[in-house]
Amino acid sequence: MADLPLFASARSTVRSVDFGHVMVLVDYRDGRVRCLLPAAAAHWVNAARTGRLDIMPVALSRALITGGLLTPAVAPVPWRKVVAASTPKASWGGIEHQAGLQRPPRTSLHATFAAAAALALVFAVKHAGPAGKAMLRITRLIAAAASTSRRPATPAEALAAVHAVRAAAWWSPGRTACLEESAAAVVLLAAQRRRVTWCHGIAADPVRLHAWVQTDDKSPVAEPSFIRAYTPVLTLGARHQRP
Repeated sequence: MADLPLFASARSTVRSVDFGHVMVLVDYRDGRVRCLLPAAAAHWVNAARTGRLDIMPVALSRALITGGLLTPAVAPVPWRKVVAASTPKASWGGIEHQAGLQRPPRTSLHATFAAAAALALVFAVKHAGPAGKAMLRITRLIAAAASTSRRPATPAEALAAVHAVRAAAWWSPGRTACLEESAAAVVLLAAQRRRVTWCHGIAADPVRLHAWVQTDDKSPVAEPSFIRAYTPVLTLGARHQRP
């Protein structure tokens, strides 16, 4: 790429969160995560306001275009604002997080089988095309499921769904982490004509990502207290997003 364009815009699937000491970029098209240190992050913020690429260092703009985060434009097109997040107090690795496996609460066979079906659908969608677009397919599934239900799930209904999914996932032979579990919980509740909000967030110290579901009062479902460290970046099915 000998000549760089004068203008550019961020892809619509890109979200950015600035923690002060690092900016995290997530592309929900392919699920890739990149980090920018403060100097590069400042250039991203300035370019986001103007849509001009020529205010960035050439090496940075070239890397952002090559990496698919920015696309050339014929005119200035400011892009999505950066989400500002509080800078965490340095723990030097001293914050405790859950580790190891913890068996989920027992659920009825009917609930577990229904949850297994929801998980199977998520797995099918995840593997139904190129691996690089698995994240996009899953988020589209979540959005479609959330759009079919209008009655909010009660905290008890949401908790039962999450527990059922985790019980089914305990026996799953494939990778079943927070993304798959939370997506399956949305699908399971949608089958019951209930809805929750699906959230995907980022935390720092170290940089990490997590997906979960929450009820209409924004209470996370079956999540530990450190969920508060995560800044939601993408939410699907929230009350204001429904027709």
